[in-house]
Amino acid sequence: MSRRVRAYLPNGRFLQVKCFMSQLQLVLAQINTLVGDIPGNTAKVLASAREVLERGPVDAIIYPELTLTGYPPEDLLLRPSLDGRIQRALDELLDARLPTTLVVGYPRRRGDKLYNMAGVIQAGKLVAEYAKQCLPNYQVFDEKRYFVAGDQPCLFDLCGQPTALTVCEDIWHPEPMAQARAAGARLMLNLNASPYHQGKQQEREAMIAERAREGKMPVVYVNLVGGQDELVFDGGSVVVDAQGTTRYRVPAYSEGNYRLQLDLATGHCDPSLLVPVPERLSAVYQTLVLGLCDYVTKNRFNGVVLGLSGGIDSALTLAIAVDALGADKVEAVMMPFRYTSDLSKNDAADEAARLGVRYGSISIEPMYEAFMAALADEFAGTRRDTTEENLQARCRGVVLMAISNKKGYLVLTTGNKSEMAVGYSTLYGDMAGGFDVLKDVPKTLVFELARYRNTLGEVIPETVITRPPSAELAPDQKDEDSLPPYEILDQILALYVEQDQSAEAIIARGFTREQVERVVRLVDINEYKRRQAPIGVRISQRGFGRDRRYPITSGWQLGD
Repeated sequence: MSRRVRAYLPNGRFLQVKCFMSQLQLVLAQINTLVGDIPGNTAKVLASAREVLERGPVDAIIYPELTLTGYPPEDLLLRPSLDGRIQRALDELLDARLPTTLVVGYPRRRGDKLYNMAGVIQAGKLVAEYAKQCLPNYQVFDEKRYFVAGDQPCLFDLCGQPTALTVCEDIWHPEPMAQARAAGARLMLNLNASPYHQGKQQEREAMIAERAREGKMPVVYVNLVGGQDELVFDGGSVVVDAQGTTRYRVPAYSEGNYRLQLDLATGHCDPSLLVPVPERLSAVYQTLVLGLCDYVTKNRFNGVVLGLSGGIDSALTLAIAVDALGADKVEAVMMPFRYTSDLSKNDAADEAARLGVRYGSISIEPMYEAFMAALADEFAGTRRDTTEENLQARCRGVVLMAISNKKGYLVLTTGNKSEMAVGYSTLYGDMAGGFDVLKDVPKTLVFELARYRNTLGEVIPETVITRPPSAELAPDQKDEDSLPPYEILDQILALYVEQDQSAEAIIARGFTREQVERVVRLVDINEYKRRQAPIGVRISQRGFGRDRRYPITSGWQLGD
């Protein structure tokens, strides 16, 4: 038996296609694109497809959301040459006349409206296009700034099977799936650029399963992989059957073409690939590694340099840098001062040796004294305060930036989320640099990640992990002299920064009024610092960057 269903075409018309039972040979092309490099991304699609076809025929190769521009292209979408560049890229894909179906994403203008589009290329023709209907405009997303939402389903004939298209956010809402089912679809292809945050893969699969059950059809979910500024796309592409069971899961954090045979009747996938979802610490660590690796390589830095203090933040940052780039592209510099302990010096040298990086020691004492001499008249009659402490940090910043300029290295700062939140950092000092790997990592998680990294090979000395944290900018200084214990601080920050709870709501949870009001006040008054801080990898649902936008100048009062 057969039945006829509608397949919607780019011109808004439709054709009738026959539906037969079938098994489909599919490839999930989990690729790492470069935002804005439309020719390079197009070449990557063609190279990927040709590599697949060299190993045998397939019915379709599915690529991530906005394949040709990369994601998120932000205001590149406003450039007047965008339309021409996209058309040239599509023409190149059409002219290749590959003997398979390509499903790719790209921005596409119809009249004066720009759509986030998924297109289907078969036998040198663009046979179907789907405009994303659900445009995310929350957290790190602002697609409504650029795109107009579509309102129609799109079905195309894939080897006799009526196959529907959706794009990313569409799978989080029931309407696009309901439309596709009503139109007669038997399979859903969902193109994604879904960034990581902790627990995200579990959230995705739960939602995909819900949609698959509602639509009574398998869902093929293909996600982007790679770092783009502060966002990291972790891959984890899956196939979920009509009962909501995940049947196929590819490795996270890994670029590749993953081939399978999908039986539409049973949802069975051959081969039966079901790579485990990474454990929490493993996922966070791999996210940090991939985010740093892609930021450095895509921006063509020669390597990285960082100040290695003997503390846990710089120790973890160094380990991540080596895992991301290799020891030959990492330089660590100890910059001791009179308050730097022998333990810090020894631990820094020990870790550098364990990781095999270039390591040197440059005392900041002479330059500090030169600054103090130059400022003697200006400081006459004043007491010593944090000015002198900040001057030490700024001497270190100057040293690292000089090395950066001379060698073409990116300076890595080492501040964690807890410090960034309360302003426990020095502008133009330890904040001077181009990328902060730990920017969205609370201090308590820093300790967890350090211990996790040591399970892969002990590179962080135990004394670095167990000693009380200190900036060592004054005699016998400890972080908790001026901050609440990190176990308490991080809980308050999570409630205030990531969940937007009020001071009164946080106090009601059992924290003291004094602690809460002090922490909240510190967060608020240090917005100006965070605006000048380098970007860093986002791992939470609310990092300091794209998805938390508070005014610097504000009269907002603490309260409910």
